Amino acid sequence: MKKVLIFSLAYYPDAVGGAEVAIKEITDRINDVEFHMITLRYDSSLPKIEKIGNVLVHRIGFSKNKPGIEDLKKFPLHINKYLFQFLAAFVANKLHRKYEYDAVWAMMAHSCGVPAAIFKMFNKNVPYILTLQEGDPPEKIEKMMKPVWPLFRRAFTTADAIQPISGFLALWAERMGFRGGMEVIPNGFSPASFKQDYSEREVEDLKIKLGKKENDVYLVTVSRLVHKNAVDDVIRAMKLLPDNIKFIVVGGGPDEDALKKLSAEISVANRIKFIGQVDRTETAKYRKVSDIFIRPSRSEGMGNSFVSTMVARLPIITTQEGGIADFLFDAKRNPDKPTTGYAVDKDSPEQIAEAVKDVLANPEQAKKVVENAYKLAFEKYDWENIARDVRNKVFGKFL
Repeated sequence: MKKVLIFSLAYYPDAVGGAEVAIKEITDRINDVEFHMITLRYDSSLPKIEKIGNVLVHRIGFSKNKPGIEDLKKFPLHINKYLFQFLAAFVANKLHRKYEYDAVWAMMAHSCGVPAAIFKMFNKNVPYILTLQEGDPPEKIEKMMKPVWPLFRRAFTTADAIQPISGFLALWAERMGFRGGMEVIPNGFSPASFKQDYSEREVEDLKIKLGKKENDVYLVTVSRLVHKNAVDDVIRAMKLLPDNIKFIVVGGGPDEDALKKLSAEISVANRIKFIGQVDRTETAKYRKVSDIFIRPSRSEGMGNSFVSTMVARLPIITTQEGGIADFLFDAKRNPDKPTTGYAVDKDSPEQIAEAVKDVLANPEQAKKVVENAYKLAFEKYDWENIARDVRNKVFGKFL
């Protein structure tokens, strides 16, 4: 059986973001390849080597028992990301001597592309595949990678194939000097995960827990609480909306305290509920009790939450930044395509408020938009099809 080594900065069970979900959904569906992974081990309670699904995980780096967010910012855990770029390459060479990998796969260029490029320097005959999953603006990433710029450039120029998850990231690969084969294959959703129907009792219980009244309208976001996801813009928009409109924030992150402070400063804290991090399987329940999904991203490689929302049949208000433009089509901005959502400019609470009013004032139109989005999700973003395309169109060239 062929063997592929993955470089990923984080992985299950302590990190479940878009990149981690993509790895697991894809590797679980590719049965003729044995996957290994090098990732960081922040939590010392996790084993150094563990089989998760179809991936043999090798964890490296400094660790602490059950670290919190503050621990990750302190020595020695905060240097893990920098250490990974060189230690992962060293460990990869060591593992390669034992397992003889048929290819290496870097999940995201920053941090993971560098060790893959170093590995490629010493193992020129082993194909190197790079997936671009970045959500931050390329300019920000490039600035962050300046200390290792020559190696970061090599992460692009020495790749044998690149798989961006959006056309936006494909353009970045070209700008960084990649001239080889490229397959744009997005992230997706699993239809099976949406077959779970919550009982009316479960939905009602959550409404009671959240305090939702008969005339309340719930806006919801499922987001990591960081600057790029612009939850602050939705909070500012709340000041421009009627009191019966509430905002449910599902997710955690470093900006949580600042967002709560902002809510209090502009006197909308009583209309905003910070739920915190919930299990990925529970996010669908919060969509079920909500009326509109909002995430006006300042930057986005693609955004798994949007596709999940399309399948959940909720209207979406967002920007068309980065990869969002591949699937979010607005009636005014994209008149040549079926409308799948409501687009606003980034950093525009006023436009967010107007979009909310538009959805509520035109319910029949909103239903049509939701159905268009639902149809597009099933046609283009099913993980079964995506995993097949990655296996055949990307790995298939080398394995």
